[in-house]
Amino acid sequence: QVQLVESGGGLVQAGGSLRLSCAASGRTFSSYTMGWFRQPPGKEREFVAAITWGTSRTYYADSVKGRFTISRDNAKNTVSLQMNSLKSEDTAVYYCAADRYGTGPTAKTLYDYWGQGTQVTVSS
Repeated sequence: QVQLVESGGGLVQAGGSLRLSCAASGRTFSSYTMGWFRQPPGKEREFVAAITWGTSRTYYADSVKGRFTISRDNAKNTVSLQMNSLKSEDTAVYYCAADRYGTGPTAKTLYDYWGQGTQVTVSS
């Protein structure tokens, strides 16, 4: 069982930066692929970024590539999402998720555990 708690959301102007963090409980955190997803107002939840457990290979949605960076610290059981050059279309609730088997880093249906979400609002 893994419990995930996100933090770091807030209100920022377009072009600004935010850093989201996700604290995970559970001894097997280091063996999970970790992902960030977001749900814009009135839209479906969508993939943002993921990082595997072994080689720390990273995956990004095209819409955030070059602006967002995902990282993990297995010693601290945390995964972070550094978001730069934010745009109004990045406004969403951001969710941290854990995938036990790492079979689908970009597929939300393959993630087993989810945090409660943190709101990110980018004003233009």
